[in-house]
Amino acid sequence: MTEYTGLEIAVVGLAGRFPGSSTVDEFWEQVLAGEVGVRRFTDEEMDAAGVSAERRADPGFVPMGGALPGIEFFDAKLFGYSPRDAAVLDPQQRVFLECAWHALEHAGHLGGGREVGVYASASVDTYLLRHLWGNPAVPGGLQPLDLLLANDKDTLASRVAYHLDLTGPAITVQTACSSSLVTIHVACQALLGHDCDIALAGGVSIRPPVHEGYQHTEGGILAADGRCLPFDAEAHGVVAGNGVAAVVLRRLEDALADGDTIHAVIKGTAVNNDGASKVGFTAPSVTGQARVIRAAHDLSEVDSSTIGYVEAHGTATPLGDPIEVAALKQAFVRPPQACALGSVKALIGHLDAAAGVAGFVKAALAVREGVVPPSPYFTAPNPETGLEDSPFFVNREAAPWPLEGPRRAGVSGFGMGGTNAHAVLEEPPSPEPMPPTRSRHLVVLSAASEKALQESRERLAAHLAEGGQELADVSHTLRTGRKVLRHRLAAVVGAQAVGDLSEAWTGSGDRRDVVFLFPGQGSQYAGMAGQLTAEEPVFRAALDECAALLPFDLHEVLADADRLTRTEFTQPALFAVEYSLAKLWEHWGVRPTAMLGHSVGEYVAACLAGVFSLPDALELVTARGALMGALPGGAMLSVPLGADQLDLPEDVSLAASNAPNLSTVAGTFEAIERFEQTVAGRRLHTSHAFHSAMIDPMLGEFTALVSRIGPRAPRIPFVSNVSGTWITEEETTDPGYWARHARAAVRFSEGLTTLVTEPVTVLEVGPGNVLTTLARQHDLRGGTALGSLRHPREDKHDLDTMLAAAGRLWIAGVPVDLGALTADERRRRVPLPGYPFERARHWVDLPGTAPRQIEVVEVLPQPAEVVLPQGDLAVVTGIWQELLGIARIGPDDDYFELGGHSLLATQILARITAELHVTLPAGAIFEAPTPRRLAARIDELRDEEPEQDDEFARLLAEIRDMSPEELRAELDRERDAQEISQS
Repeated sequence: MTEYTGLEIAVVGLAGRFPGSSTVDEFWEQVLAGEVGVRRFTDEEMDAAGVSAERRADPGFVPMGGALPGIEFFDAKLFGYSPRDAAVLDPQQRVFLECAWHALEHAGHLGGGREVGVYASASVDTYLLRHLWGNPAVPGGLQPLDLLLANDKDTLASRVAYHLDLTGPAITVQTACSSSLVTIHVACQALLGHDCDIALAGGVSIRPPVHEGYQHTEGGILAADGRCLPFDAEAHGVVAGNGVAAVVLRRLEDALADGDTIHAVIKGTAVNNDGASKVGFTAPSVTGQARVIRAAHDLSEVDSSTIGYVEAHGTATPLGDPIEVAALKQAFVRPPQACALGSVKALIGHLDAAAGVAGFVKAALAVREGVVPPSPYFTAPNPETGLEDSPFFVNREAAPWPLEGPRRAGVSGFGMGGTNAHAVLEEPPSPEPMPPTRSRHLVVLSAASEKALQESRERLAAHLAEGGQELADVSHTLRTGRKVLRHRLAAVVGAQAVGDLSEAWTGSGDRRDVVFLFPGQGSQYAGMAGQLTAEEPVFRAALDECAALLPFDLHEVLADADRLTRTEFTQPALFAVEYSLAKLWEHWGVRPTAMLGHSVGEYVAACLAGVFSLPDALELVTARGALMGALPGGAMLSVPLGADQLDLPEDVSLAASNAPNLSTVAGTFEAIERFEQTVAGRRLHTSHAFHSAMIDPMLGEFTALVSRIGPRAPRIPFVSNVSGTWITEEETTDPGYWARHARAAVRFSEGLTTLVTEPVTVLEVGPGNVLTTLARQHDLRGGTALGSLRHPREDKHDLDTMLAAAGRLWIAGVPVDLGALTADERRRRVPLPGYPFERARHWVDLPGTAPRQIEVVEVLPQPAEVVLPQGDLAVVTGIWQELLGIARIGPDDDYFELGGHSLLATQILARITAELHVTLPAGAIFEAPTPRRLAARIDELRDEEPEQDDEFARLLAEIRDMSPEELRAELDRERDAQEISQS
C-alpha cells in the first residue's frame, strides 16, 4: 500500500486525438499494438497541401508525417461561431476546444459548480501564415483584429474558459517542446495553492497543411525515411506529428471524497532550465535534465529505485538520445533493478507543444493498466546511449510491470531552448466500495440538436450494454457532470439493464414556470408513498416531522386501508403526504410560482405559502377532519356536467366544479339517491357530504379555532377554492374565509383557468392522478400536466413516477437540481461516451489549390414559399448574410444563435448606417437581435428624427450630388460673393 504525502494530484479525466486514433481508448489500443500513426501521404493529399511536383522529386523530400484527420471540421454552432468566424479560427483552437469539452466530460466535471482552471499550449499558427494571410478566399468584412483574436496563441486558454464557462485561472503556457508537460506542472501548483479546484491541462499542435511532408537535411533532426526510432541503433531523427490531448486534475483528497474515477496519481512534478551551461541555445543538457528529474523525485518523496517505466522525451536524434540516457543515469540516485524506456514519438511523431501531454497520457494509462507499453521497432540499443550498462531497457513487446510494489513511472519533456519538465506518476488507489443505492435511477442526456441527442442515446445504450458500471454511478455522472443543452432526454431505469433507451422522454422545452396542485380527500390509498418513505430521506424526514405533531401513529394509518376511509385520519394523513412531497420537490430545486389545492389540499398550499405554520396547519386539518367525521354521514356524486349546466334541487349542493364538463354534488344519502335517478353519475367513496349544507354544524367551532391560531398573509400566490381566483391577504387572514372554504363548492375548474394564462407545467403533488386528469380537460395553453405519485391500480414503484416527473419537468425547461436527487448518496463519477460533435467543414484552402466551398451552419427551416424581404429588412438581412457568412437568414433568426458577437455587431451597425443613413445606438443588436426587430428599430429612429423643410432637403440633395471639385468651386464662389457684399 502506498503512502501519500498530502501533495498528490489525481488524474481524473483524459481526452485526445492522435495520428491513428481519435480517442484515448483507441490511442491505448494503438500503443499496445505498436501501430505507427505516421504514414506516407497520397498524391491527392499532397496536391491539396500545395506540394509541387518539383519538390516531390527532390531526393531529400520525405512525403510522410503524423497527420490528424478532420482538422477542417468543427462544431461551430455548438460553440456559437458563425461560418465566417469559424473558417478563420486557428484549427488548433477549435480542436483543443472540443478536446477540453471531452476531457471534462470524461472526468464527469463539465457541469460546473467548481472553480476550474485552464492551462494550455499550442504550436506556431501556420494556418494564419499559410492559409489566411493575403488569401483572397478569406471571407470578407474581417478586420485585422478579427484575424488576430482568432489565431493568437495567447487566447487559447481564455477561449476554452469562455466557451465552457470556467472561472478559474486561464493561462497559456509556451516553452517549446515541453510546453504541455509544463502546463501539467503549473496546473498541479495551482491546485496545491488552491487557485482552483479542478484543472484542465494540455496542448495542441496542428500545423497545416498537415499532408505536406518535409525536407530531410543531412545532420538535421528530421529522419531521412519518416521513421522515428528512439534509443535504437538505427535511430536517425524525428518525424513531425499533429495531435491534441488534455487531462483533468484534482487534489487527490478531493477526488477520493467526490468519488472521481482516478486513472493515475501525480506524485510530483518539477520544471527548470538548462541555463547557459551547454554548447548552444538549442542543444540539450545532461545536467539540466538530470536536475529536473532528481527534483521531481525529491518533491515526490519517491525512491528512484521504485520507478519501473520512463516515458522519455525520446526524439531519436544522434545528440538527444545519448544525453537523455546519461541524464537518467545521473538522476536515478538509487537505480532500480530494471526500468523500461519508451517514447510515444515512435508511433505518432513529435507533437511539439502537445508532445509532453501525449507522453503523459501514455504513461498514465500504463500505470493504470499495469502494462509496460511495447516498442516493436526496437532492434538493438544505440551504442552511444550506453543502455547496456544501465538498468534501463527498451522492450519490443508489451510486458508486465518490472517491479514489485506500487507501479510508478516518470514522464520527461524537454523544450528547445532548455525548459525541462518531469513528472512522477503512480497507479491509482483501489476504488472504495459504494454504499447501497436507490432501486430506480434517472438517466438524462442533452444535446444541441435532435440528431446529436439521438446519437448520444445510441452511444450510451451501446456503452451500457457492455456492462461493468453501476447504473447509479452512470445516472450520477450524467446528472451532475454534463452541460445542459436545449434538446433533452430522460429515462427512469431500474438497477439492472437499461435497454436501448427507446422509451425515454425527449423534448426541447423553454424555461417555464411550474404550478403545484394538491389533491383533496378521495385520492388517498393504503400504502401511498410507502416506497418513497423507504428510499427518500428528505421525504421521510418531512413525514416524520408531521407524524410527531399528530395525535395518532401516522405511519400505521398510511398502511391501514380501513382507517384511511375515516375523515379524522384521512385529511391529516393526506396533508402530511402532500406536504412531504412538496418538501422533496423543493429539495430537488422545483419551486412553484403559484399553487392550487382541491378542498383540504388548499391547506398544504396555505402552509407552504406561510399562512399557517406546520404545527398550526396540522392542528387545523386534524380538527377539521375530526369535526367532519363527527357529523352525520352523507353521499357525493360525480356527474359529467359543468357547474353551469346543473339544475340542482334544494337538498343537493354543488360540492365541486372540477372541469368544464365534470362536477361533484353532495347531500344526504336520500337526496343523492333521488338526484342520481335524473342524471348519469358515479358515487364517490366518501363518508360524508363535504362542501354541502351538512357541514354547517361544525363551522362555528372551526371558525373559533382558526381565529385562535391567527392565519397570516401568503408569501407565495395561490388560488382560492372559494372564488376560483387569486386569494387575497384579507381572505387568508379572515377566520370566516376558512369556514366558507369548508362549506362552499370547490371552484377547481375556475381556479385552474385563473392559473393557466400562459404555458406552464402543472404538477400534482399528492397521491394518484385525479387532478392531473382534471387538468388535462382544460386548455393548458401548450403546457404539461404531470403527477408525482402512482395511481393505486398502477403496478409501479413510487420512484418510477416521481423520477419520471422530475425528468419531464427538466425536459420542459423547469429548473430541476438534478444533483440533489441523490445528494444524500456517495456515488462515483465514471467515464461515459463523449458528446457527438456535429462537425461541418469550415476552412480556407491554400492559395493556388482547388477551392472547396465552406459549409455553413444550418438555419431554422424556412416555409415552402419563401417571401423575400423588402425595404430595410432586405438591406439588414443582406448585411447579416454577408458578414456572418450564412447563405440564408430568416427575419426572426437570432443574431447570437447564428454565431454573432459584439465585435461583429459594430461592423454590422456601421454598414447599416452607411447604407440606410440611420445611426443606430451601440446596443441596438442586443435590444433587437433579429432582422425584423432591427428593421423595426430603424423605422422608429427615422420617426424620431426632426422633420426638415423641403428647401433644406433640396440643398442637401444638391450637395450630395456634387463631386468634391464642384463642391470646392461652389464654396469658393460663395466666399467671393460674401467678401464683395461686405466691401
